[in-house]
Amino acid sequence: MPEAIDTLIKGWYVVTMNRDRDIIRNGAVAIRGGSIVDVGKASDLEARYTARETVGGDRFVVTPGMVNSHIHVTGEPLTRGYVPDDTPFEENVFAWLCPLYATFRAEDERLSAQLASIEMLKSGTTSFLEAGTIRFLDEVVEGLVDVGIRGRVGRWIWDLPPEPDVYKQDTDEAIRNLEQSITSHRSVADGRIQSWSILVGHTTCSDPLWKAARAFADQYGTGMSFHMSPAKLDPEGFLAEFGQRPMVHLAELGVLGPDVAITHCVQVDNVELGVMAEAGVSVAHCPTTALKVSYGVTQVGKMPEMAMAGINLGIGTDGNNASNYSDLMRATYLVAGLFKDSRTDPQMFPAEKAYEMATLGGAKAMCAEDEIGSLEPGKKADVVLHDTDRPEWRPLLNVMNQLVWSADGRGVHTVFVDGRKVVEDGRMTTIDEERFWARCQEAGEAIATRSGLPDKAKYPVL
Repeated sequence: MPEAIDTLIKGWYVVTMNRDRDIIRNGAVAIRGGSIVDVGKASDLEARYTARETVGGDRFVVTPGMVNSHIHVTGEPLTRGYVPDDTPFEENVFAWLCPLYATFRAEDERLSAQLASIEMLKSGTTSFLEAGTIRFLDEVVEGLVDVGIRGRVGRWIWDLPPEPDVYKQDTDEAIRNLEQSITSHRSVADGRIQSWSILVGHTTCSDPLWKAARAFADQYGTGMSFHMSPAKLDPEGFLAEFGQRPMVHLAELGVLGPDVAITHCVQVDNVELGVMAEAGVSVAHCPTTALKVSYGVTQVGKMPEMAMAGINLGIGTDGNNASNYSDLMRATYLVAGLFKDSRTDPQMFPAEKAYEMATLGGAKAMCAEDEIGSLEPGKKADVVLHDTDRPEWRPLLNVMNQLVWSADGRGVHTVFVDGRKVVEDGRMTTIDEERFWARCQEAGEAIATRSGLPDKAKYPVL
């Protein structure tokens, strides 16, 4: 007798990302509840199971949901593009981004997080690791649950910067705030949303705060994440304060480990790279930000050396004023190309490796490689259907080249998270889109006005 399942997803090609990297022509994925129960040839699964619903068909490429290893879901989605694109790192962060973030109210942050999540889901990303820049964590978590995405989040925690006032915390306050944020949201919506031990990072944290964050990650069994060394400001700051570069100092404090995901890591030297490899950290590579904010990634970035040293690499889209999009397929395209050119070596980051970073690499960075990142029995049913009846998908001769070099998130048709259909025929099933877009426009304009920051658009608007 055939077994009952909830959903059978059929595809022209099923990209499993399993250990053997099998791609199944005329394949299918069987889902029961929130989990994958089987993956194989469609004809075999149709004989083995009786599905309540069958979706997909011979025009779809079926893939795992991608994992965004670093994104700011608050602050920037509702101010996308307001920050000028010609500001250096320090001005970008402290003269523009921090004041804009500080202007947000609770309802703005909730709306912003939903906007980022909807863009991710509609472009094939089902999970994300947030940057730790949320102020109103309760409201944001509530909004994320309603949208239906999977994420790891954190409150804005630092103890050294004196401003903006709304983020000012002394060390004791920062430590209390961090523990409270972790304990209050350890597992929400059956674990889809969880708080992590996340710090802003850079040069904003004292040694006692670094040590406390490490201790909380151990105590509560969460991962740990922070920004470090996108530009020269961080290594110069650590050298001036401690006589050590950041990774060396953090290793001596006992911060680094396999459950740590560090964002950017452009300005690291060979000694730091060795320290990172030994500690087993993951790195969230944000290629668009590195280009737009001129970090020098193509000149000094060591992502190829990181990969060769066994450091796990994920891909992040970062904030919407540094990347301006949350479509991880676009960032994956950049990953596949940047170091081919900078090293004049076409074998750098082939399409298959770039796509591994966007799926399995991100899953490992989220400490969830046993749950997401591939289509395998026992894993979460986070599944994406790409419509190939589109010009960028035809002719389809090499699936991996097409996914990385030709397609982007606009071809995403249907998305499942935990076995629940959250996108169907390119539209959200959990949100009234027309009403939502209008609310985002209204909120974004109000935030820009309240911030008092000037409109730096270079062309006149008549």
